[in-house]
Amino acid sequence: MRQRAAVEEADDGELVARLRAGDESAFAQLVETHQAAMVRVAELFVPSRSVAEEVAQEAWVGVLQGLEGFEGRSSLKTWMYRILTNRAKTRGERERRTLPMSALESPDVEGGGAAVAEDRFHPADDPARGNLWARPPRPPDVETIAGEGHERLLAAIEKLPSAQRAVITLRDVQGFDSESVCDLLEVSAANQRVLLHRGRSAVRSEFERYLEGGDDR
Repeated sequence: MRQRAAVEEADDGELVARLRAGDESAFAQLVETHQAAMVRVAELFVPSRSVAEEVAQEAWVGVLQGLEGFEGRSSLKTWMYRILTNRAKTRGERERRTLPMSALESPDVEGGGAAVAEDRFHPADDPARGNLWARPPRPPDVETIAGEGHERLLAAIEKLPSAQRAVITLRDVQGFDSESVCDLLEVSAANQRVLLHRGRSAVRSEFERYLEGGDDR
């Protein structure tokens, strides 16, 4: 993990230097890599894809304008998506659709069902408690599913309640770590865990029904 973080930091440093120097090819590469994903994340907060595309464009302008102030305290990707989510939340409020903060703050109200059992986490006296699952739920295996199955998986994510969908999209589709997700969504680590567990369970159940031929298409 540390080695990967060091590599990402080195890659970020080189890319930021190129961007600050006005390297258009570096910016084009960045847009090509992240544009589609940024639109998908923006859609979590705004009422339509067209508005999400506008928000993504505004975020790219913000990235260019803010490069000189980027200090590297987070990864370049996390910093970019923070710009995006801030703009998306503002636009969502203006368009009267944004991810309700109450859903993030009180996950047991959203989606029904009992709270996650305490034995899913480390014991109370374990120093790792509050950070890691004792028995992690298996994430939907996005990378190994292709074609129609992958589309079905994404469709299952779309059916989730808004807060669960946001956490699953950022964690399991975009690959952010838990700390970054908490930062981007302004949610506590405990609530992020609950939302992640419930979202993964719902997606897995939906996808397993599809694989077993129980689809109602």
